[in-house]
Amino acid sequence: MKTIVSSSEDKTFNIGYKLGTLIRKGDIVCLTGDLGAGKTTMTKAIAKGLKIDEYITSPTFTIVHEYEGREKLYHFDVYRVGSVEEMEDIGYEEYFYSEGVCVIEWANLIEEIIPENHLWINIKYGPNNERIMDMAPTSDHFEKIVEELEKI
Repeated sequence: MKTIVSSSEDKTFNIGYKLGTLIRKGDIVCLTGDLGAGKTTMTKAIAKGLKIDEYITSPTFTIVHEYEGREKLYHFDVYRVGSVEEMEDIGYEEYFYSEGVCVIEWANLIEEIIPENHLWINIKYGPNNERIMDMAPTSDHFEKIVEELEKI
C-alpha cells in the first residue's frame, strides 16, 4: 500500500486527472472513504483525464452512469445497494468485464464481487483538512500508475 497526502483540492484533482490519463480499457478503480472525503471529486477528475466533458454526478439512485470519452466510463455509486443480488440485477458483470473503465464509489459494500485486478483508493481526512489517499494496487499495471501519481 502507498499513501499520498494532498494538502489542497487542486492537488487532489490533479491526482485524479493523472489517474484518468493513465487508466485503460478494463481497469477498475475502487473508491472508499468517509462521506464527503472526495470520492465523487476524484471521479470527476478521472473523467476529465479520460477526456469526458459531461458533468459528472453521483449515480446514487440509479447505481451506474455511463459516459463517453477516450474510454467509456462506468461510474458506480453503490452506497444504497443492499446486496450483491442488486448488483446482479443491474448486470454488473457486463460493466466490470467490459472494454470500459469502472469507477466504483463505496466499493467496500460489494467487495466480494470486485474483480481481482483493481486499484483500491481509500480517501480520508487528515488532521489539517488534507486528504490522505491510501492506494492498494493489485497488479504491475496499477503499481506503475501509483508510482506516477506519487510524483504529483
